[in-house]
This record gives sequence, structure tokens and C-alpha cells, in this order.
Amino acid sequence: MKIAKKAVAVVVHSCDRYQLLYKGFEFFFKKHWPLHSAISNFYFLTEEADFNSDLFINIKTGKGEWSDRLRKGLHLLEEKYILYLQEDMWFTKSLSTEVLDAIASFTIEKYVKLFKLNSSEVFVTVPTEDFIAGLGVAVLNNRESDFLMSHQPSMWNKDFLISQLKANEHPWRNERKGTKRLKKLDEIIYHIDLLSENGKPPINKNTNLSNQSAYKTISANAMLNSSIVFFIEELKQSTKEELIKYSDQLEYNFQKRLTHDGKPVPRKDDIFKKIKKLFRSRS
Repeated sequence: MKIAKKAVAVVVHSCDRYQLLYKGFEFFFKKHWPLHSAISNFYFLTEEADFNSDLFINIKTGKGEWSDRLRKGLHLLEEKYILYLQEDMWFTKSLSTEVLDAIASFTIEKYVKLFKLNSSEVFVTVPTEDFIAGLGVAVLNNRESDFLMSHQPSMWNKDFLISQLKANEHPWRNERKGTKRLKKLDEIIYHIDLLSENGKPPINKNTNLSNQSAYKTISANAMLNSSIVFFIEELKQSTKEELIKYSDQLEYNFQKRLTHDGKPVPRKDDIFKKIKKLFRSRS
């Protein structure tokens, strides 16, 4: 099946506080994304920050809660399907054009509403008879699986994703309440071991894993985690001074335990002071 040019897009959803991660995400995305894939439309959603890229179209959604910003951005797109990513998911192994295009074709032909692409122990799957380049296509056991709504790499029917973005939901509430909504709907949710997340093993019955790709999540609690060391070491080998300086900035933030916007992590006693101040203001 030939995929129409405006059928599927990659959408990277971010916030302005995470600008430190933009350059690294783009670098490793360009390195590992196949140039000849039919999925060739790329959007990077920020709030008000500029993201100058020769690959991604920067869409500014304005300030607001997580679900409201994403919904606003999606409404601006022509594509019917999106491959959803976040800026802290950095690829470590190249993706196959054949596999990506086959997943997109399967999604369109089968009218799939949600196709999860990452291996995770929270999913309980039931195999189907379909395989894509040796990777088994499965469906989720919705009752036994957790995080039916998650923000890991997934192929979505755009309108269906929009319907799961309720007003004023931060990302954790969206995953928690969204999972309850999806369990109640009990839609067919597909799964494939396309991407190993942080070294997690595949969960389906596969006949060939040579086309499996991988990524690492390099952020936790608005700070870089230990996975960033792998990427810093690669960036330091660059012949471009810009990338070497960038790796130094990442290393500094990691070693100093700074948030992505360069702030120290609040101490617990600071949090308690804020809570006490809030209660005093209400009394």
C-alpha cells in the first residue's frame, strides 16, 4: 500500500522548560530515522519557544496545561495519523524504512486507533497471525494491561487521540485517567516490539528481532538521568564545536543535578515551607 504524503506525521510534544533537550533529540533522531520512509512530515510542538530546525516544523501551542496544548497542536495538522514522541526519547539504533512503512500501512488499512510501539512489562498481549518483518503484531489484553494511555512512542489515529485529551489534564493525570477511559471503551489496541525502551526485552512472539530499534529516556523529574552519559560520550566525538559545547552543557547539568532550565532541585524543606505558607494564606 502506498502511503499518501499527508497521511502520517511524526509529532514531538515538548514544553519550553525542556529546551536543553531539543538539540540532542534532533541530532539522534536525524541519525537514526530512515531518510526514505513514507513518514516524512515532522512537527515539533513547543509553547512559545523557537525551535529552528531544517527537519521539524515548529508549532507553537502557547502556554497551558499539557492536554490542552497537545490538543491545540493536533488540530492544526492535516495528517490523519501521527507517530507520537517526546523530546526526552533519544534513539540509539536506526529504524527500518520497511518496518516503519509497513506499520503505517497496517494502521491505515486496519483503521487502527492506537498502535503501541514500545516494549514494556506493563502490557499483556495476545498474538495475532500478522508479522511485520519478523516482528509479531499483537493486541493488548486491556483488562490485564496497565497504562493503556501512555506517552511512549505510539501510532495514533489523530481524532481518537484528541478525544482522549480532556481539558486541563497534566501528563500524569492524563495517563491515569486516560487509562481508565480506554479500559471502559475497550477498543482494540495493537502492539509491536518496534522499540526497546531502556534495554527492556520484547514481549511478543517474534521470529526475527533484527529490525527492532531502541531508545533511551534521558530525563526524570525534569533532570537528566544516567542514560545521558551514553549520548554525551558520542557528542564529544563530534568534529563540530557546537556539538562539543552542547555535550559540555549536558554534562554540567547532569553532574550539578540541575533541572533542564538550569535550576537546582528544590529541597524537601523548601517544599514543606511552601505548603505551610499556602495553608497560612488560606486560614
